Amino acid sequence: MNRLIATFACLATFGAAGAVAQSVAPSKQIAAAVAAPTRTPANRERDRYRHPAETLAFFGVTPTQTIIEFLPAGGWYTEILAPLTNGRGRYVALVPTPQAERTRTQLAGKAATYGTTQVATIDFATGASSLPAGSADVVLTFRNVHNLLMQDDPAAAGRVFKAFYAALKPGGVLGVVDHRLPEDMDTAREKTSGYIKRSTVVRLAKDAGFTLAGESRINANARDTHDHPEGVWTLPPTYRLKDVDRAKYAAIGESDRFTLRFVKPR
Repeated sequence: MNRLIATFACLATFGAAGAVAQSVAPSKQIAAAVAAPTRTPANRERDRYRHPAETLAFFGVTPTQTIIEFLPAGGWYTEILAPLTNGRGRYVALVPTPQAERTRTQLAGKAATYGTTQVATIDFATGASSLPAGSADVVLTFRNVHNLLMQDDPAAAGRVFKAFYAALKPGGVLGVVDHRLPEDMDTAREKTSGYIKRSTVVRLAKDAGFTLAGESRINANARDTHDHPEGVWTLPPTYRLKDVDRAKYAAIGESDRFTLRFVKPR
């Protein structure tokens, strides 16, 4: 039984809240990438909130895959994924064209650790990307769907999800982590708070052709009340209110997040 099949075997039955998966033990390769001394110390301090080893294991990530990371930004997950695939698989950063050169420079600056990496581009206005169709095993996006929903173009998110679908091989996985807005809260808050509803992401993925294959609470945070003055940016690590109620928000920790795995049907 291969690792991805074993992951699916851990799924419980689908209920009203969707498929809930038991924890999946990270591989030795993932554990080593997360524990690597080449990671930025400040990034490693956030592992207790982001659970990278468990999250990547849940998504079925392996070192030999072609992995696309959508909007890697400062490279928090890149520090894990690029070394993980170095010499064994392929790491591809997917960014809007204006960000491409900066991203190439960032990756090239760590070539000794990351090895050969690639940068692909996507146009939010059309959904067109430079990714070859059916070329990827996994597409991962960490806390980025809310950025798409906050854009002036309400259709941008749908186009991007369709680009994810086109880039994946049949059977490929789309892994999504984002800040969870409870279903009973006003959907309008998705445009301003950084929180988004699980149902919104499920709809975007299904409209693109994906099937929901699993869900994990590994990145959930029951202390988060989802109603902060400056949305998710009130909480660490941003602390947009600076010293106002800082101890209160530090005690909450980083935001409550859903972790969803979708599959492109074979």
